[in-house]
Amino acid sequence: QVQLVESGGGLVQAGGSLRLSCEGSGEHVATSELAWFRQPPGKEREFVAVSTSTGGRYYADSLKGRFAVSRDNARYTMYLQMTGLRPDDTAVYYCAAREGSYGDYSRSVNYAYWGQGTQVTVSS
Repeated sequence: QVQLVESGGGLVQAGGSLRLSCEGSGEHVATSELAWFRQPPGKEREFVAVSTSTGGRYYADSLKGRFAVSRDNARYTMYLQMTGLRPDDTAVYYCAAREGSYGDYSRSVNYAYWGQGTQVTVSS
């Protein structure tokens, strides 16, 4: 099993930056695939980025160039560095994990473990 806790959310102005953290624990966290999703107000959850246990990094097409994911395997922590934030980036950001990599990494249904989410609000 894997346990996940997000942190680092908050209120920022448009154009600002924010760094989110996802701290993992559990027997299989070291070999799990970790991903970021977000859910804007009134919208469905959407894929943001993924960091595989072997260092692979993939992003939603619309977020490439502004968001960057990294992973500290020694501390079982994944980070999401967000720059050039826009008001439409406002959402609850979640980290997710799955043991193995079967299925599309951009679909939330393929992840069994989720954190509680952290709120990111971007003002104009």
